[in-house]
Amino acid sequence: MYDLRESYRPLRPVNTVKGFPKISMSAINGKKIAIVGGGPGGLTLARLLQQSGAQVSVYERDQSRSARVQGSALDLHENSGLAALEAAGLMEAFWANHRPDLDSLRLTDANGTVLHDHVRRMSGPGKRPEIERGPLRDLLLDSLQPGTVQWDCKLEYSEFQGEQILLHFANGQTSVADIAIGSDGANSRLRELVTPIRPQYVGVSLVEGLVPAAKHAIPELWDLLGGSALIALGGERTIGMGTKPDGSVLLYAGLKTDDPAARQSLEEASRPDERVRWFRANFKGWGDLWEPLFREAVSMVWRPLLVCPTDQDWKSKPNVTLIGDAAHVMPPYAGEGVNMAMLDALVLSKFLLSEDTPDDAIAAYETQMFSRMRSMTADTMVNTEMFYAPDACERVVALFRSFVGGEAVPPAGEA
Repeated sequence: MYDLRESYRPLRPVNTVKGFPKISMSAINGKKIAIVGGGPGGLTLARLLQQSGAQVSVYERDQSRSARVQGSALDLHENSGLAALEAAGLMEAFWANHRPDLDSLRLTDANGTVLHDHVRRMSGPGKRPEIERGPLRDLLLDSLQPGTVQWDCKLEYSEFQGEQILLHFANGQTSVADIAIGSDGANSRLRELVTPIRPQYVGVSLVEGLVPAAKHAIPELWDLLGGSALIALGGERTIGMGTKPDGSVLLYAGLKTDDPAARQSLEEASRPDERVRWFRANFKGWGDLWEPLFREAVSMVWRPLLVCPTDQDWKSKPNVTLIGDAAHVMPPYAGEGVNMAMLDALVLSKFLLSEDTPDDAIAAYETQMFSRMRSMTADTMVNTEMFYAPDACERVVALFRSFVGGEAVPPAGEA
């Protein structure tokens, strides 16, 4: 969501990571590989493995590739998301679908007073070009062999069956795999085979909404937004807005709360006037400038933010592992979620295609993944606290102003 990239130590370039001998595919020769979850991480992994002739199936809960509207735009980073697409041979498709118009971010306070504007770096060293989730997913899907993705396959539970994994889906189907990889998000069902450790609520929730034809529906906010992205801060609350290619605006209203009544009242607010009342009750001190967002949104969904423990660890299993949010979900205040999922896919694929056994590949991947994610999770939690602190305006603006060259603009929202 909020990509505070300059506050991080740079990741080591993927092609310099130790432990990637010449690809032999010995670990997965003749193995049936199941990837649970068809998001960017899972699809990237499928593409990378199929390029080397691996037998891969992806099981996705959506009923079809067009079953639901994809979320906010994503910025892909050189040493992670873009590196994975490069390895997958998909950079030409990426550049054909990226969004060069998402080149700025505006920071405001709770009354809409502009605090700071940033121009985002779209090319050159440290570039972070944007792409919508839908086109990214489509280009990955189109790169796979026909029939790779099995739709309407929501995993209910899984179990070991001898040396294999038996997957049970909500539609009544089952499937057996020699290797299973969970890319099924924060509420991963495959995670239960790997570890009893569960993600924890961080005390912040997001309300996601979509405003169609925003230029006409919310003209004042459209002008304030300026056609790209905006973050408003104040009172332990945030509102993020970002434009979509069809002229709609995706919004994320964040609030620091442990009160279940906040969620219940939102979910009971079915009419526009009820949603406005919810906003007034839960965003006290915020100007009425923001009310049209809640009046004009066609839907609003409550999304509690979760995090895996910074020090999580487990003994690796010989034939099952996790990538992306299934392995290390964290709040979106670093813009790293999809990038880390795609980097997981890249690293895991290289180990699976080069190690002698799946056991060795998974153990090597998880060792590296744990090391990388400990510092990333810790830094992300520092950012989360900052965005919802009483002095968030001062601290966030100061951070952005400290960025070298005045560049580094986060997208409006990554859920």
